[in-house]
Amino acid sequence: MGRLDNKIAVITGANSGIGLASAKRFAQEGARVFMTGRRQRELDAAVAEVGNGARGVRGDIANLGDLDRLYDVVRNEAGRIDVLFANAGGGRFASLSEITEEDYDSTFATNVKGTLFTVQKALPLLVDGASVILTGSTAASTGSPAFSVYGASKAAIRSFARGWILDLAPRRIRVNVLVPGPTSTPGLHGLSLSPTAEAKQAFVTAMEAQVPLGRMGTPDETAAAALFLASDESSFVNGSELFADGGQAQI
Repeated sequence: MGRLDNKIAVITGANSGIGLASAKRFAQEGARVFMTGRRQRELDAAVAEVGNGARGVRGDIANLGDLDRLYDVVRNEAGRIDVLFANAGGGRFASLSEITEEDYDSTFATNVKGTLFTVQKALPLLVDGASVILTGSTAASTGSPAFSVYGASKAAIRSFARGWILDLAPRRIRVNVLVPGPTSTPGLHGLSLSPTAEAKQAFVTAMEAQVPLGRMGTPDETAAAALFLASDESSFVNGSELFADGGQAQI
């Protein structure tokens, strides 16, 4: 018997990294999974990797029309949502003197606007007692050089959770923030813009040095935390931040 048997789960940003690992875990535990991603070829490959009847719907969460299309598919094919993992997000390094309007607009459009409307537009489909998981970041809790726009956007995610548990209290919908630390994903490795292997390794080494466990996390480790928040095992966990960061933000 799976921990998510007969559950309907929607995961955004599921074409790689933490989103893909979570889609696999949710499906293995009995959920029917709807996955989104912006790039069709990567999304198709991810859906095939998850199997178990997973359904891919290409879309950008910063585009409200794409969100409407996603939920139309879920409504027509499943009729409800038991677990919503609002995972999609991104950012790039830029020091204060280098930040551009485009940096701000693109980061907040995805991480803040996109997350807000991912959850808002799901409300008619979310069952009472559903679990909503938001992806935060240790960058919201600690200072990160040249990463302030991203950190600020993830601080907004933390604030959303605090407010939404009150808005959704009459429906007993839980909202929690999953906070990964440095995790070996394509998104994180893509933050290193240097073309040389030596520089990319130096970037990884610097990240690992910030973690008391002395290494990056894996997407599967973060997916295990997401599974806990999605399942009934976390039935009295609400409005919390669950850090899967190897201790990085705790020192």
